[in-house]
Amino acid sequence: MKIELLLTTRIPSPAMEMLEADYVCHRLYEAPDRARLLAEVGPRVRGIASFAHGGVDAALIAALPRLEIISHYGDGTEKIDLAAARARGVVVANVVGLVEACVADTAIALMLNVMRRFLYADRFVRTGLWTAPGTFPPATSLGGKTVGVLGLGGIGVEVARRACAFGMSVRYHNRKPRSGVDYPWDPDPVTLARNSDVLVVAVPGGPATEGLVDGAVLDALGPRGYVINVARGSVIDEPVMIEYLQQGKLAGAGLDTMQNEPRIDPRLVELDTVVLSPHAGTYTVETRRAMADRQLENLRRHFAGQPVVNRVV
Repeated sequence: MKIELLLTTRIPSPAMEMLEADYVCHRLYEAPDRARLLAEVGPRVRGIASFAHGGVDAALIAALPRLEIISHYGDGTEKIDLAAARARGVVVANVVGLVEACVADTAIALMLNVMRRFLYADRFVRTGLWTAPGTFPPATSLGGKTVGVLGLGGIGVEVARRACAFGMSVRYHNRKPRSGVDYPWDPDPVTLARNSDVLVVAVPGGPATEGLVDGAVLDALGPRGYVINVARGSVIDEPVMIEYLQQGKLAGAGLDTMQNEPRIDPRLVELDTVVLSPHAGTYTVETRRAMADRQLENLRRHFAGQPVVNRVV
């Protein structure tokens, strides 16, 4: 008989199809009565497949007495109660090591588009403005600018490498200086922003980083500064950022993630100095296939009595 899993949210293709081929999958996110579904299938469920906002809290873990593993389709685990999983001896695994390059590409793409105004340039040509009186407004060069990487983890390192290829200087802030890194370290986010032309936000989400990029950080970045967010919407004080953009106290923003997504603040849509992306930093055929393979591999390895590849707990 197939092992039974609980899916907390829809998993992107091809992972969804792969999961359903190998396991009996119960879709908690579609259940009209979650308590009834958990009472019915909970005693048989041995694993959870999770993704993005489909979190796993302590109550859900407690409702699954045979739960052995939570296999997460992503690298951020802030929506999973790791303490509750650890207390129950439940393995938690993610896909760290597969998404960093793709997300870094997204950060650079956002940087290019907001600073060089490429999206506006496309509209300028398509709508016939090119043939009208006047000229295309000047943009901002990347070369010679300083990128401040807030969170020099796997993604941050890849961002830094790409930024250097564009002739940019790199600084960073982590809680502690990272060994084996030659980039200058700043002791706090405000100092990093003050020393940077572009602030790339690449820290993990969760309570520890909520509102980390606040008014003080944005003030330090200044009216010629740009902020790029490939982390989580919660990391930036979004109302303050929008106010600064409206008032010209920031030059622009490139956002792959926002608060309350996908129902984002409509003021962001109205700003020509903002480039928006639908949290698609990992959304390439190649990366999503690799993520699907890893999520399935972690499940298969665990149920075969083998160690998982990316164990968090």
